[in-house]
Amino acid sequence: MATYLEFERPIAEMTSKIEELSLMGDDAEVNIAEEVERLNTKRDALVKRIYDKATRNQIAQLSRHPDRPDFMDYANLIFDDFQELHGDRAFADDAAIVGGLARFRDHSVVIVGHQKGKTTSEKIKRNFGMAKPEGYRKALRLFKLAERFDMPVLTFINTPGAWPGIDAEERGQSEAIARNLQELAVLKVPVISTVIGEGGSGGALAIGVGDRLYMQKFATYTVISPEGCAAILWRDRKYAPEAAEALKPTAVDMQNFGLIDGIIDEPKEGAHRNLEKAADMMGDVLYKSLEELLQIPRNHLLAARAKRLRGLGEFAAA
Repeated sequence: MATYLEFERPIAEMTSKIEELSLMGDDAEVNIAEEVERLNTKRDALVKRIYDKATRNQIAQLSRHPDRPDFMDYANLIFDDFQELHGDRAFADDAAIVGGLARFRDHSVVIVGHQKGKTTSEKIKRNFGMAKPEGYRKALRLFKLAERFDMPVLTFINTPGAWPGIDAEERGQSEAIARNLQELAVLKVPVISTVIGEGGSGGALAIGVGDRLYMQKFATYTVISPEGCAAILWRDRKYAPEAAEALKPTAVDMQNFGLIDGIIDEPKEGAHRNLEKAADMMGDVLYKSLEELLQIPRNHLLAARAKRLRGLGEFAAA
């Protein structure tokens, strides 16, 4: 059963009417097919109106929609021959970050991404996509492996943030994230990152530094969730809509700020309603970007990456 958010309720009600009508038998007084077609047209218009007018807070809700595809959903559709590699060779294997070797059309690549999980037991196993130091060190091990064998790196970001527990702090959470930022900035292979859901704080940055950064249409990228921001500033999570407007976390906002290189479109009702189409859209964008980066000499690639990173956050006073 599809899950609908509160603001999607009119779509859910229209969908239910169409399904009920479709199950009715033929009636001489009513042309069922024509009525279903009319309602489908009406539903399409409703979908467009709701999503086109979605607020920043509603887009934040979509970015963590219960049905939203996770990293492995895309990995199984976009890549071939995926071989997962485990562990950081120091402490443990963090299930919140998954990575390994794969084929991307005609290229061998290394892919790394956050994995939140679907069921309750899997979410607990994956720590809801919030990695600990060993997760970021596993990612770094894979980045260095890619460099050693001259394979491009593609990362997929979907996390509320790095795990803030005392166990993570004791094992060097901040150092692990900082080390990844440093190493990714000078990695001698192309690096493409994509925000596929939530891009939260340092947990997102730790696998998000590279030559290109993309966001799906209904993804978000921000230092804190709207609810977390509201709890700090207003002491009340009900102010999440106001916090979202101030944070400006959407793909359109990030593009306007010059912080991302492009927005990857999604099916009309979001990636959570049509995974296969969403994967095709993403795969085409990533392949085109990878082909462009592979044509650039490595010294020029690193120089352009350094210039890009140093330019982030620049603005002109009005």
